[in-house]
Amino acid sequence: MTKLLLLIFGGLKLGKVLMSAGTMLASIAVYALFYGWRFAAGFVALLFVHEAGHYLAAQRRGLDVGLPTFIPFVGAWIQLKEMPHDAETEAYVGLAGPFVGTLGALACYAAARHYDSNLLLAVSYTGFFLNLFNMIPLSPFDGGRITAVLSPRIWFAGVPVLIALFVYRPSPLLIVMAILALPQLKRAWRYDPTAPENRAYYATSIETKTTYALCYIGLVAFLALMTSGVHDMLRVAHSAA
Repeated sequence: MTKLLLLIFGGLKLGKVLMSAGTMLASIAVYALFYGWRFAAGFVALLFVHEAGHYLAAQRRGLDVGLPTFIPFVGAWIQLKEMPHDAETEAYVGLAGPFVGTLGALACYAAARHYDSNLLLAVSYTGFFLNLFNMIPLSPFDGGRITAVLSPRIWFAGVPVLIALFVYRPSPLLIVMAILALPQLKRAWRYDPTAPENRAYYATSIETKTTYALCYIGLVAFLALMTSGVHDMLRVAHSAA
């Protein structure tokens, strides 16, 4: 009986790995139709690195978390089977994705410069841009999860950013994110810092708040500089071609 249970459990774990790997390969196949398989593989690899950051951070904090799932032109996510118990843990898990994702994009950028590869440069640009996009201070973006440790009301600062992005480049994905953000904004509007449940969830030291604020600002600034700089490099390379 024990062997049977172990076999079933092992099969379930293998099934989850195969499901995650299958959605990853499917995303590469779809992106390859539009951008070529080399770019597609690099792009999805950077998505995986980003989600791996969330996954490892969640595991480190003892949260039950599922493997990444990928959907073409939507992105990827990990399934938290239990929610963080406090805002600091939520910020920790939220920050880990963009941080590790930025390291992945930076490694890709270094390889692009070393090998003088415009393809790797384009992949690194996409990585920097997507991690910057995820830093919008509005839940359910990673930036919203990070800034919530300061106050959920900060999410309202992300609204004009999302609107400006939609005006600049309309996208169905932005509409989906706006719809997902509406309940969170409603929650922020009704946020009462004196409520016992909020005091328990958001209670953290000034030092911790300051640390996350500096990490957030520093990462956003770095990503903005790299996104702009690599974009200019690609434009020059395209003009010279």
